[in-house]
Amino acid sequence: MAYTVGDLVAEFLTACGVATAFGIVSIHNIPMLDAIGRRNAIRFIPVRGETGGGHMADAFARVTGGLGVLITSTGPGAANAVPALVEAQFAGSPLLHLTSQTATPYLDRDMGAVHDVPGQAAMLASVCKAVFRIRSTQDAFGTLCAAAACALSAPTGPVTVEIPIDLQRAAMDRPAELDRLVLPLRPPMPPADKALDAAAEILLRARRPMLWLGNGAREAGAAATRLLDIGFCAVNSWNGRGIVHDDHARTLGSLHGNGAPDIEAFYATADAMLVVGSRLRGHETMDHRLALPRPLIQIDIDPRANGRTYPSEVFVCGDATLALEGLRQRLQGRIAVDPAFGDDLADARSRARLAYGRSLGPYADFPAQLRAVMPRDAIWVRDATVATHTWGHRLIPVHGPRNAIHPVGAAIGPGLAFGIGAALAVGASGRKTLMLAGDGGFALGMTELWTAVQEQAPVCIIVMNDGRYSAIGHLQDALAGGRRFYGDLRGPDLMRLAELAGLPGFRVDQADQFGTTVARALAVPGPSLVEVDMHAIGPAPAYLSAPRV
Repeated sequence: MAYTVGDLVAEFLTACGVATAFGIVSIHNIPMLDAIGRRNAIRFIPVRGETGGGHMADAFARVTGGLGVLITSTGPGAANAVPALVEAQFAGSPLLHLTSQTATPYLDRDMGAVHDVPGQAAMLASVCKAVFRIRSTQDAFGTLCAAAACALSAPTGPVTVEIPIDLQRAAMDRPAELDRLVLPLRPPMPPADKALDAAAEILLRARRPMLWLGNGAREAGAAATRLLDIGFCAVNSWNGRGIVHDDHARTLGSLHGNGAPDIEAFYATADAMLVVGSRLRGHETMDHRLALPRPLIQIDIDPRANGRTYPSEVFVCGDATLALEGLRQRLQGRIAVDPAFGDDLADARSRARLAYGRSLGPYADFPAQLRAVMPRDAIWVRDATVATHTWGHRLIPVHGPRNAIHPVGAAIGPGLAFGIGAALAVGASGRKTLMLAGDGGFALGMTELWTAVQEQAPVCIIVMNDGRYSAIGHLQDALAGGRRFYGDLRGPDLMRLAELAGLPGFRVDQADQFGTTVARALAVPGPSLVEVDMHAIGPAPAYLSAPRV
């Protein structure tokens, strides 16, 4: 049997360490998926939609730190992947999207071939870090290497490779380099000494310096902790959760000040902030109106980050770990930090957590109940919903830099697919995954329940069900004079849906039953569904007013 480009794709993914891939089999990717099936070295997850498959591959990459892989067909199939690629770009996920193209004689000629969409590459380029096209058997291996290296090199992100259907079938010589594959990843970028010297000069004058840790600091937890050891305090973005474990005495965790007067007052007492690998997104900084400590120093691998949101006194372009370690060497034994700084942070954190809890009404005990039954190393997945914004992001402690996933782009709907992808990444090791969604977001991807059941993904799915888009209703109250148009939803009976899909369902209709019910669901092998009946328990906390108490 001849060795083909389809065989190369299958063997290349294995050589890259890929053991799981997601997608939908179609007329234009049969050669690739046939090769994957014949080799039987990769677990292929047949999803119910390309969007869901992309979100699963994204979550798989976030949890493992490796390459997430999505395989789609030409045209409509590739277009269906766009929402997931948008989110992967927001989150900086190393996702490799392998899609097909029409046969090479018809490429870019708009001749009406099946699934042919003129401008497919341009469409994908608008939402990807890069788009590559294999143009011959000779360039196939090099193109795959370049694409995977691009996705995995900082700043990481989604990359697409188009492979025309006739080339997928084309015979080629097997590249000997597969036996010794080393991807040409860019090495960590060392920061300039002059920039580190300038940053250290400012920090040496500070007595209450803070770190803000974002996704770009995900691998820099040890270096960040060494700065805490010499007196810094820390806070993290929602996409930087767990870089410093939330139970460390000198971190605010994700209580980063958006709508928390106690944290804002604490910031006013700090006299420097070192921002590492974070965009300081508007969703987390009140559209950049949050008053952060000054002077502000920024570390980022991307030079375009300089001044993108908040202006900085010093910008250090380089790898987060190298930059933090360089600063520690310059500050160790020389910086004089206020001995009361850590105690003041602990007091502000305690007061802010209590204030948030008081704003939750009948859901005040939900965070504590849930954390009590979650294993310490559980993967905590949140969809965009009121429960996520009011307590899921802020009040559930996270202990590990890859233990929390949410839609960074703030879209509703990815949560279920995220939960499945994360569960398939860690489930074999016995780790648990919990996913929190509202009924509106859950409805957008509920067909993936059948993927979860077919693959027996060990994910506990928690749906806060009130039959409406509560966050939008709160926004309409504030912005549209209380006129709540188009936000009420009719959905299925979730317990009957669970029965239909073939997974255990549990309903919570009393607030004090939440934790024990989730514990029962977590004990079930494979997927389970927990519905929180908000009509019985009470209305959702106010999306706008609850955080500012």
